[in-house]
Amino acid sequence: MKGFMKSLFEWVVIVAIAFVLSLVIRNYLIDTRIVPTGSMLPTIQLQDRLIVDRFFYKCGDIKRGDVIVFEAPESMMKDEDLVKRVIGLPGEKLEVKNGKVYINDKVLDEPYVEYPADYEYGPENVPEDSYFMMGDNRPASYDSHRWGALPKEKILGRVWIRYWPLDSMGPLTKLPEDYLK
Repeated sequence: MKGFMKSLFEWVVIVAIAFVLSLVIRNYLIDTRIVPTGSMLPTIQLQDRLIVDRFFYKCGDIKRGDVIVFEAPESMMKDEDLVKRVIGLPGEKLEVKNGKVYINDKVLDEPYVEYPADYEYGPENVPEDSYFMMGDNRPASYDSHRWGALPKEKILGRVWIRYWPLDSMGPLTKLPEDYLK
């Protein structure tokens, strides 16, 4: 009986450690997401599975073109996480007209956008410690043009890699180096 109790105790300890490690990894290092909407088409398809970097992105700067996961702003009155692309950085002037995005009066080259914006926006300045977020499927994306700039503290992490479906596995589209014309 003593051997059984010792073995049971060891299993309980192993399961407890695994549970704690799982919580730490998911809450502070990496997480996964399943994409429920088409707001990021064609870059991210419905039901794509993503791995989100929740730790290492904090060591670097958030850059234009990064695809990030964030808590929905209060103005949306929804308790869900969203996936969008960083378009405007703190302090920049942003405008959307004729289906194109202008950053500080220069056109943003966006090869990943198949469906351009069918609305006008701005010009507006992105507040400090905030980012202007847009979906790649502009007409179907409920994004910063509707609810304003995203405060930095709402950002949960950067999408690191798509892991499902397997034929699309890999990093997501990045901006070209000369993205402002």
